[in-house]
Amino acid sequence: MDDEPLEQWAERREGRRPARGERRPAPLGDQMEQGTHVDPHAPRGIQEWDGHQWVPVGVAEDFTTAAQETGEDAAARANRVPLPSFSKLPPAPEPWRPTEVFHRPDTTCPPPLRPPRPPPAGGRNR
Repeated sequence: MDDEPLEQWAERREGRRPARGERRPAPLGDQMEQGTHVDPHAPRGIQEWDGHQWVPVGVAEDFTTAAQETGEDAAARANRVPLPSFSKLPPAPEPWRPTEVFHRPDTTCPPPLRPPRPPPAGGRNR
């Protein structure tokens, strides 16, 4: 396994973390992470990053108002997080093929009959 040096990992992590004082809108209620299209007219909380956690700092009456309050921070956050590189898909795996040829028995004709057994050599059955 190729481990990256701790300094490089810390630099990447620090680049993805929010800046101190950055704000974001958050839905109020039990469902913390939901899309902005879910109930856009419901009140939203405004949270601020204090360097360690998101702290509530205010309430907006709907998503539009909350987005106006945090708009510049959201754009800065989007520019800071790199997008994944989209390139060719990985090669498809080979399909599974059985190692022995399998033939389904013919079900249209009945199985062959066995010839009758010859009588035992002594004349009678004991």
